[in-house]
Amino acid sequence: MSAFVSATSVVIIISQVKVVLGLPSSSTEALPMLSALAQNIHQVHGLTLAVGVLSLLVLWWTRQSGRNAAMRLGLSKSTADLLCKAMPLIVIVITTALSAALHWQDQGVKVVGTVASALPPLTAPAWDLALWRELALPALLISVVGFVGSLSVGQTLAARRRERIEPNQELVALGASNVGAAFTGGFPVTGGFSRSIVNFDAGARTPAASAFTAVGIGLIAYLFAQWLHHIPQAVLAASIIAAVLSLLDWSMFKRTWAFAKSDFWAAAITFLATLLAGLEAGLSLGVAASLALHLHHSSRPHIASVGWVPGTEHFRNINRHAVRTSARLLSLRMDESLFFANARALEDRINNEVAQNPELQHVVLLCSAINDVDDSAVQSLATIQQRLADAGIALHLSEVKGPVMDKLQATPFFQRLAGPVFLTHYQAIQALTPDVLAS
Repeated sequence: MSAFVSATSVVIIISQVKVVLGLPSSSTEALPMLSALAQNIHQVHGLTLAVGVLSLLVLWWTRQSGRNAAMRLGLSKSTADLLCKAMPLIVIVITTALSAALHWQDQGVKVVGTVASALPPLTAPAWDLALWRELALPALLISVVGFVGSLSVGQTLAARRRERIEPNQELVALGASNVGAAFTGGFPVTGGFSRSIVNFDAGARTPAASAFTAVGIGLIAYLFAQWLHHIPQAVLAASIIAAVLSLLDWSMFKRTWAFAKSDFWAAAITFLATLLAGLEAGLSLGVAASLALHLHHSSRPHIASVGWVPGTEHFRNINRHAVRTSARLLSLRMDESLFFANARALEDRINNEVAQNPELQHVVLLCSAINDVDDSAVQSLATIQQRLADAGIALHLSEVKGPVMDKLQATPFFQRLAGPVFLTHYQAIQALTPDVLAS
């Protein structure tokens, strides 16, 4: 999600840079937009560039140092904070007034243009089955991307205030909003990256902010439509760029590379795919990469051979701690739920241990970290049990969790276990090789 948000932010910034430069570009993907910018760089409009860059610098400086500068001038902290949050609106008002007074539109500066001052009428959707079939797949993609985008930016902003969001409630809200949009001729409703971050920076703290925004937009469009005509598009683009810059998380790549290479590659694939192939492809490849890496990790579980820590009832990895063991007993702890992807790994580990230890009489599987098993895993356990029995070795289980025990009790494998399932691993060692615990 962090990679998807960062990549989307880059796409948004590139899409707004062309507006600041006053250059044409019809593409919505990063590389085509960059290519169009490079090809048309000689057409940069000077006045548009000056207005956009100056607005961006003012907004960026305000975000970085504006509040401290205002407080040094004698303003209270709350007043300085309010002034900084209102700065995008102040910049828009000032540049709009200059645009109208100096006729910037006649000088080649692109402005917002005519804004409808009336609300859209209520209209019923087209009940055309052929059209619905044609739009089914695009609608599905739009809904998925819209939901993931909304969830991504929502969680990103919630984390800044140590809050959390409910994904199910977000889905209900988006669904209800889109049903309403269908009867007003509206666009698909999502939580937009640029709009959300601008709203956040303005001080919005509750969903009521969106309601006030909607009412405010309606009143301004109705009362001041003629003034909205003169707003320079470059200033709006600068406002979006200044807000979206805060969503870029470059440290994520350094952090994940140092912590877990698999996380880094999942993030890198998502980031590059979103930039190079678009939002839908980036989202799909990111999810696929995460699932593939999860299966890759799960299919290679950490299986530790454990021994008794003298003076305690604890058992730890023989390669990390000073422990006591017996050549007649093998204690294995599998640190993963047991399912089809990793059952073979457990089989191979036990086979290798048996081949290397001719004195082995008991194998005890410590199940404290196994939270679930599936049918493939149970069949694999039955195979392990039969092979050990053929070699004169008994298989035992210890510290099996309740939900796992409920599943195992209904299987033939459980009925053929050599002895009881031990409540603790200490009891298993005490019953099978008490000499290990002798002082």
